[in-house]
Amino acid sequence: MALTGKLLIAATLLLSLTTNAAAADKFITVASTTSAENSGLFREILPQFKQKTGIAVRVVAQGTGQALDTGRRCDADVVFVHDPASEEKFVAEGHGVKRHGVMYNDFVLVGPKSDPAGVAGGKDITIALKKIANTKTPFASRGDNSGTHKAERRLWQAAGIDLEKAKGPWYREMGSGMGATLNTAAQMNAYLLTDRGTWLSFKNPVELAILVEGDTRLFNPYSVILVNPTKCPNVKKDLGQAFIDWLVSPEGQKAIGAYQIGGKQLFFPNTNANS
Repeated sequence: MALTGKLLIAATLLLSLTTNAAAADKFITVASTTSAENSGLFREILPQFKQKTGIAVRVVAQGTGQALDTGRRCDADVVFVHDPASEEKFVAEGHGVKRHGVMYNDFVLVGPKSDPAGVAGGKDITIALKKIANTKTPFASRGDNSGTHKAERRLWQAAGIDLEKAKGPWYREMGSGMGATLNTAAQMNAYLLTDRGTWLSFKNPVELAILVEGDTRLFNPYSVILVNPTKCPNVKKDLGQAFIDWLVSPEGQKAIGAYQIGGKQLFFPNTNANS
């Protein structure tokens, strides 16, 4: 083979290797609330995003508090979370660029079907929590500074319960994600607060059921935020923004709204919120 031909083959091989390496590097890291992962939503929509853009998404599933801390440490490109007060603080401190509303569902109070605290069918979550505290019926809390945990603590406060004084062996802080906490609650025959999406995806033992739902205080919005590249120069700004843009686009919103389990929609598009 002539030298020119060998050089051409070598150049083609080098170009192919470079192209493949570049494609392999086309990914972002998203620090996300566990509910988006545990519910199966990401398994449904991330392949669609990758097919559209060629960008892979690596998810670090954590509670919202941990996810925001991951962003603060510059260990993620995007955060996907659900606690508005914490999100506003994250952006105000300069760790995030801007909040974009993505979707919402709601929280529900789940508990044993035998309902020892007598809360079933109620529409006021604070009344239900008072009954649980008064009867000292087992309650499983995530206890992990997640968005769900923060919401739960606000609801105890709204119920007039000083949890630090009231809690005892009946109140169990698990320090785990939503799926694991649901499993523990099932074993304990305990009450707990969960987002509806994770509940619908949960392989539910027959002992647990939704007992309280529909209170407006159980509204659960999700937002996505680009980690600030000014504070974190390693942030893949363009790729991360592409993910955000897709999520709030008609295509991304349709993908979120289309995700169902057993014919039930888990999340509802909410792109106009906080944006």
